Parts: sequence; C-alpha cells; structure tokens
Amino acid sequence: MSAPPILIPHASGTNRDGEAAQAIRLAGGDPRIVHVNELRDGSVRVGDHAAILLPGGFSYGDALGAGGRLALELRSWFGDEMAEAVSAGRPILGICNGFQVLVKSGILPGPVGAPRTVTLTENRAGHFECRWVTLRVEPDCRSGWLAVAGGVTIRCPIAHGEGRVAVADDPVSDRLESDGLVAFRYLADGARPTVEGSGPAGGAYPANPNGSVNDIAGLCDETGTVVGLMPHPEDHVLDWQRPSGPAGNTGRPLFDAFVAAAR
Repeated sequence: MSAPPILIPHASGTNRDGEAAQAIRLAGGDPRIVHVNELRDGSVRVGDHAAILLPGGFSYGDALGAGGRLALELRSWFGDEMAEAVSAGRPILGICNGFQVLVKSGILPGPVGAPRTVTLTENRAGHFECRWVTLRVEPDCRSGWLAVAGGVTIRCPIAHGEGRVAVADDPVSDRLESDGLVAFRYLADGARPTVEGSGPAGGAYPANPNGSVNDIAGLCDETGTVVGLMPHPEDHVLDWQRPSGPAGNTGRPLFDAFVAAAR
C-alpha cells in the first residue's frame, strides 16, 4: 500500500514542520511541506492530499496574536477546501501554533460560522513555558481516527506563551465534556488529571502548564475529523529525543492513528 500524501502547510515563522514530517514518515505517511503561497496560487491543491497537519512555530511572528494571521488566511483563502476535507473525512491535525490557527479560525471546536466561545490565550503564569509534560488521549473523545489511541499516555515538550484553553462560561466547558470534544488532557504524575473537576480556573501548576480549563490539552470538532493540541508529540517519536527518564510514552501512537486514517 502506497504512503498517503500528508499536507504540511508552511508559513513564515513556522518552525516545527521538519519534526512533523519526520513523525509522519515514521508512521508510514508521505509528508509534503508546502508554502501557503503555493496553495494560494493553486500550484498545489489541498484536495490532492489525504490528510492535513498544521505544524507548530510562530506563524507570521504571531503579529496578530498567536496563529491569528494564518487563521484569517485559512478562513478566507482555504475555507471551502478545508470544509471539503472535513466533509470527506480526511483527518486534520493541528499542533501548538497549528492548534491556535484551528481554534482562532473557528474550525475548532466549531461549528464554523458559529460565535466563538473557546479561545487560546496567555498562560496563567504570565510567561512562556518550555518543558516536558504528560498528557492522555481521552478515551471518550468523539474523534473516530483518534479513538484507536484512546487512553494512551504521552510524554512530550510544550513551548508556548498562549496555550491556555479558555471558555466563555461554564456551560461551554460542560458542552466540551459532554459532547466528547476534549481530545487530550494534562496529567500529573503521568497517571491522573491534575485536579478533578478543576473548572474554569484551570488545574494545578505545573502539571497543567498554562491553566487551561479542566486541564484540556487538545480538542476535536463535532465531526471528529479535526483534532488539535498544544503540546508537541512530534518531538518525542524516537527514544533519542527524550532528555531523561524511562523509555516509552512517545507520541508515535498519535501519528500512527493519523496516518492510518488517511489511508
């Protein structure tokens, strides 16, 4: 079976596309890093790819807020193509800045066009966080392609200043939970949520590195096709990427599931 082509859009300031491509390649996919200008002029088409991975970094230097400008481009230039990809069930994954782009474009948690009640904003500690965290793939997440990795625990780095999942009010966070839109959650000691029922104030620091409501590290949309998260699982798909500690708990299961869904 041939390797499915995976689109990795690149914009000025994106800097994690190489690591994302490595993770895709290890999982059996064919990563294709493409500048957004090539997508805009039509020389490369979104629809020619089996899946889309929006990588991390600081697209356009976060000039309009983290992921803000690329979110505008995604909505205005590629809105129809993204909608077509979702409709066709092609998996879409956003990591860190890619997650910010998906949230600020309204694609996550969706639906597109509805008033935005979820955002990613400044870390509660008020500074950039760059260290390793533990997260779990939520077993109750409604994403079909992610379900095969449900319950998996991942150790990987974070690197962000605006990674706090914030909601408009309690009913919004309740809906994220009840509708199965929580895809990843930060854990303490690699085994349990940092604070059970932590609510809008966010969980315990430093296991919850940014104060995200209910320890949420990532979300999916109502179709289950689109998934995003703030940590960087692509930075721990090989043992040599781990600075210390026991082997295992890599991000490979996430990318294995992503590429398998693209076949």
